[in-house]
Amino acid sequence: MDDTASPPVAAKAPKTLEQLGRVRVDDYAWMKDDDWQKVMRDPSVLRADVRAHLEAENAYTAATLADTQELQAQMVKEMRGRIKEDDSSVPTPDGAFDYYARYETGAQHPIYARKPRGLEGPEAVLIDAEQLSQGKAFFDIGEASHSDDHALFAYAVDEQGSEYFRIEVKDLATGELLPSPIESSTGAFVFSPDSAWLFWIWRDENGRPAKVFRRPARGGQDVLVYAEADEGMFLSLEVTASRAFIVIGSGDHETSECRLIPPANPMAEPQVVEPRKESVRYSVEHWPDADGADRFVILTNADGAIDYKLMWAGATGAWPSRATWRDWIAHTPGCFIVAMTACKDWFVRLERVDANNRIVVTARDTLAQHTVAFEEEAHALSLDGGYEFDTDTLRFVYQSPTTPRSWFDYDMGARTQTLRKVQTIPSGHDAAAYVARRLYATAADGAQVPITALMRADTPLDGTAPLLLYGYGAYGIAMEPSFSIRPFSLVDRGWIWAVAHVRGGTEKGYGWFLDGRGENKPNTFTDFIACAEHLCAEGYGRRGRIVAYGGSAGGMLMGAVANLAPELWAGIVAAVPFVDVLNTMSDASLPLTPPEWPEWGNPLTDETAYDRIAGYSPYDNVRSAPYPAILATGGLSDSRVTYWEPAKWVAKLRDHTTSGRPVMLKINMEAGHGGAAGRFDFLKEIALDYAFAVWAVGEAS
Repeated sequence: MDDTASPPVAAKAPKTLEQLGRVRVDDYAWMKDDDWQKVMRDPSVLRADVRAHLEAENAYTAATLADTQELQAQMVKEMRGRIKEDDSSVPTPDGAFDYYARYETGAQHPIYARKPRGLEGPEAVLIDAEQLSQGKAFFDIGEASHSDDHALFAYAVDEQGSEYFRIEVKDLATGELLPSPIESSTGAFVFSPDSAWLFWIWRDENGRPAKVFRRPARGGQDVLVYAEADEGMFLSLEVTASRAFIVIGSGDHETSECRLIPPANPMAEPQVVEPRKESVRYSVEHWPDADGADRFVILTNADGAIDYKLMWAGATGAWPSRATWRDWIAHTPGCFIVAMTACKDWFVRLERVDANNRIVVTARDTLAQHTVAFEEEAHALSLDGGYEFDTDTLRFVYQSPTTPRSWFDYDMGARTQTLRKVQTIPSGHDAAAYVARRLYATAADGAQVPITALMRADTPLDGTAPLLLYGYGAYGIAMEPSFSIRPFSLVDRGWIWAVAHVRGGTEKGYGWFLDGRGENKPNTFTDFIACAEHLCAEGYGRRGRIVAYGGSAGGMLMGAVANLAPELWAGIVAAVPFVDVLNTMSDASLPLTPPEWPEWGNPLTDETAYDRIAGYSPYDNVRSAPYPAILATGGLSDSRVTYWEPAKWVAKLRDHTTSGRPVMLKINMEAGHGGAAGRFDFLKEIALDYAFAVWAVGEAS
């Protein structure tokens, strides 16, 4: 550490907040710019005193970690060396064309292109995102897709990191962009199956997806299709696998509702499948029968199916309302149906059992089923969807912590696999040099919490290896045991990289999620600590030489375990951390607050929810304690976890820690929740996190 570096001292301006008969005082509420909505769209309008403070924090972090600059540069070089710079996706066929994305050497962003099917003939560049990004501090392509008639190509672009996207449409015959792009979009859009219309979702002034509009695909007046009256509901748009129905989805973290627009009339009023019912979730897939009559499959948790079941929806050709649903694939506790898709003659579902996935294929004519599965101890298996409905080919991706991604085309009739691509590691990768192990920690209530650990095969399990423990545990998002080029920059330095599959995710089913949300949220935090202690007991680490790592809602986890067990960690990396939980969940103007009340509780109306959140909210529970070294990161235009959350948390931690260890903040002044958008620029942010970890355990040179 640079001994001359002095941390910024944040001014205190106590603000008293009274709520449901409770009173709290927030010393750092001033860090929230009153015009935060404008800041999301234009970061240059940030209030001067806030900007000065954030810049001072960035300078302090840079000075404190100055001795790691060479290590950071080396790690960036290593990680970049594991990326095939002139890479290309496996082409996806659709009609007369193969569609794909590719990178040129040195490019941060891809080229979207197509060729005649079979890749014979000249390439047609649809858009060159690298060229479009030139001169822009931030540039991110979200959705990008062609119309069914192959005449148009649309893409959504975010140029400030706040996730307000502009949708552009390109005429592929002329190569020109059509006039009047769509502004203030979430980035979600679909072409109607007849290619005549473009449907898109509008993001309101508070950053919420609020309305669905339709416009002629080649430009024209926007027409309101659907307005969501409940500000707590997210909106989604998709087209069924059959390319027959447009689906408008409304949902929060526990309730959902679908509306369909029929193929014969894209201008028709969307019709609800089944009105929303609290705590019932469902999604719809269209799978016509052998005669071509409409038939629907419903994936739902109805009737107490915690890990979901599949139901037929209505008689053939009938509207799929709830009264007509009947069971098909029964609910099996512990076997979580993650996703479904359909082809003309096949139905496919993805299931998760004990933190590993498998694929189940059903034939249309006989309803006979077979399974595609792998035996590696910890692995990830995912569907890689295509455009075509009338096909026998299913594409999936297999990977594990030691095994790079492999893309397979699977013939569902012949039950044969064709390997299409293996992720190339230009600097070399010997899978046999590493091992991935699955362990189980016993939580305080007896639950068995999975852990996936990655290390070199020759790493000693005597507690001498430094340990990085990653966790998330929210929204039902599973931390799957996948392959990443990044952890090897620690693993090859003798570290053990472990992921704690704590409650709040769905690694062990949807019940695993329910056991880590709402009133059960503290399980997420105590599970993580139990995992750390189990790893120490098994020789995978040692108290005081563990770095905890998590981002977003996983950043809340980091803040909670810092408060609960500060002496367990050498350091904590909290990326875009959701740590000011009570204040954020009490501010209904923020983008995610109403939609996330089902996840955390509503402290504006529910005293029990208020007291529960107040009991674990990291910012509200900072105390006088020997906190480890902490690095918090954020993005100025982040609309999900606003910049002031980590800024306030760091100021309060610094005022209360008794350890003398630095508490640092790094705010990306030109990005949002996802950090830098370029594939190489992002590596610099990861290298900072990793170099901090090495520094925190005292091994940085």
